[in-house]
Amino acid sequence: MFTFLRPTPSALLPIALVGEDILKQQAIAVQHFDAALTELAQQMSASMAAAQGVGIAAPQVHSPLALFIMASRPNERYPDAPNMAPVVVVNPHIIHVSSDLVSGEEGCLSVPGQRFIIQRHKTIEVRYQNLQGEWQQAELTDFIARIFQHEFDHLQGITLLERSRMPEQTHTLSAQPTTVKGEAQ
Repeated sequence: MFTFLRPTPSALLPIALVGEDILKQQAIAVQHFDAALTELAQQMSASMAAAQGVGIAAPQVHSPLALFIMASRPNERYPDAPNMAPVVVVNPHIIHVSSDLVSGEEGCLSVPGQRFIIQRHKTIEVRYQNLQGEWQQAELTDFIARIFQHEFDHLQGITLLERSRMPEQTHTLSAQPTTVKGEAQ
């Protein structure tokens, strides 16, 4: 179902913070599936792990490409997260969503120190390419579906801060940010 990324020592990339232009732009489709793309994915994975994230999108590391990493695992920020090896998602599409919405707490590496209660689709069907350019299709549920939707938002130029202010989110008082002391950035 997924093509996994093997972790290798890589240089850490600086993470863009909310307000930076790169986070407001729609990502561009990946055209070249080459060693440079693999290196970017490895650097993103290392940067995400160092920041204790469960996902990271290319715009968050100042790249305009339609690429993100999902790597769920329990950590300080998400102690109940399921274990999942890092997966590289290139040129993703959400092709079907369930009508069931579930609320859950989310943080974002680009919105440090804040958490939001966000409604997301419980189940999604997705299509994307792997690092070799091969098309994949999968049905994702629960926390993994939440990660995919969160990172997909980044490729549309939507940060968690903008998502929390969208009409479908505003009916819950919990959509307001909360500050987390001592949270890994």
